[in-house]
Amino acid sequence: MNILKDKVVLVTGGTGSFGKKFTKKALELDAKKVIIFSRDELKQYEMKQEFQDSRLRFFIGDVRDQERLHRAFDGVDIVIHAAAMKHVDACEYNPFEAIKTNIHGAQNIIEAAIDKGVEKVIALSTDKACAPVNLYGATKLASDKLFVAANSYVGDKLTRFAVVRYGNVVGSRGSVVPFFKKVKETGVIPITDERMTRFWITLDQGVQFVIENLERMHGGEIFIPKIPSMNIMDLAKAIAPHCETKIIGIRPGEKLHEAMIMEDDARHTVEYDTYYVIEPEFSFWAKKHSENGRELFEGFEYTSDKNSDWLTIMDLQDLIKGLKE
Repeated sequence: MNILKDKVVLVTGGTGSFGKKFTKKALELDAKKVIIFSRDELKQYEMKQEFQDSRLRFFIGDVRDQERLHRAFDGVDIVIHAAAMKHVDACEYNPFEAIKTNIHGAQNIIEAAIDKGVEKVIALSTDKACAPVNLYGATKLASDKLFVAANSYVGDKLTRFAVVRYGNVVGSRGSVVPFFKKVKETGVIPITDERMTRFWITLDQGVQFVIENLERMHGGEIFIPKIPSMNIMDLAKAIAPHCETKIIGIRPGEKLHEAMIMEDDARHTVEYDTYYVIEPEFSFWAKKHSENGRELFEGFEYTSDKNSDWLTIMDLQDLIKGLKE
């Protein structure tokens, strides 16, 4: 089944790394229309020139502005919510702004989607929302909770909400790969802590996972892919094998290791071959995934340091070669 065929799809934060990749895939899958909802007119102009597709529409707007969202959601079938303040440092320094975008923005998306009869909404989350230690993670945890609970607000309407949570995206704007590529010219790679590990996913994998879960979702789930981990020292060696490394210490709000499922969540999580589903603790209707999914053992946790799947230096080099400069 092609869930996007002949559908009107809106992507918040649509000029970002994920948004552009998702838009390309949605157009390939014969979406009737793809609406890009974002704040930056220059990025929208550049995206319009790059895609040159008559099915694309561009809305200047901010998820903080509920009236603008109501206008943009007219006639929309599917919403992918990718807009966020996502940089840990920026959120720590500008906490009120992060709350307005990541939490209030989530509520605005929910209310506009219900009022306008949107069929399905998937919100993008992050591993930092699991047992958060920084404000970015805390705001995304609150956002996840809002989207899960939103299913109880729809009444007799058909709107359904779900969440997709995954780890660091290889080569996304502002991430560690482009940063290491830039600073390797100095001959020194700064490392926060040599023990640091992260979950790793490509943009293509992230987009495909979102599309698959548009088909799977019933409402209230948090979907988590099974993805590999990588060590920060291996990444430095993959990008700049001849550079020295300098340990600079963990930054404010940063973890040594990330998690996507903690023990308390695992009690209402089911496992499939390639992904996990965290089902809502208070089920709005009969749980749909437990019949075919496998229960997790007591004490299960899905963390980047205890992962069974790891990327080698060669794996990382192959991934990085595949990225556009």
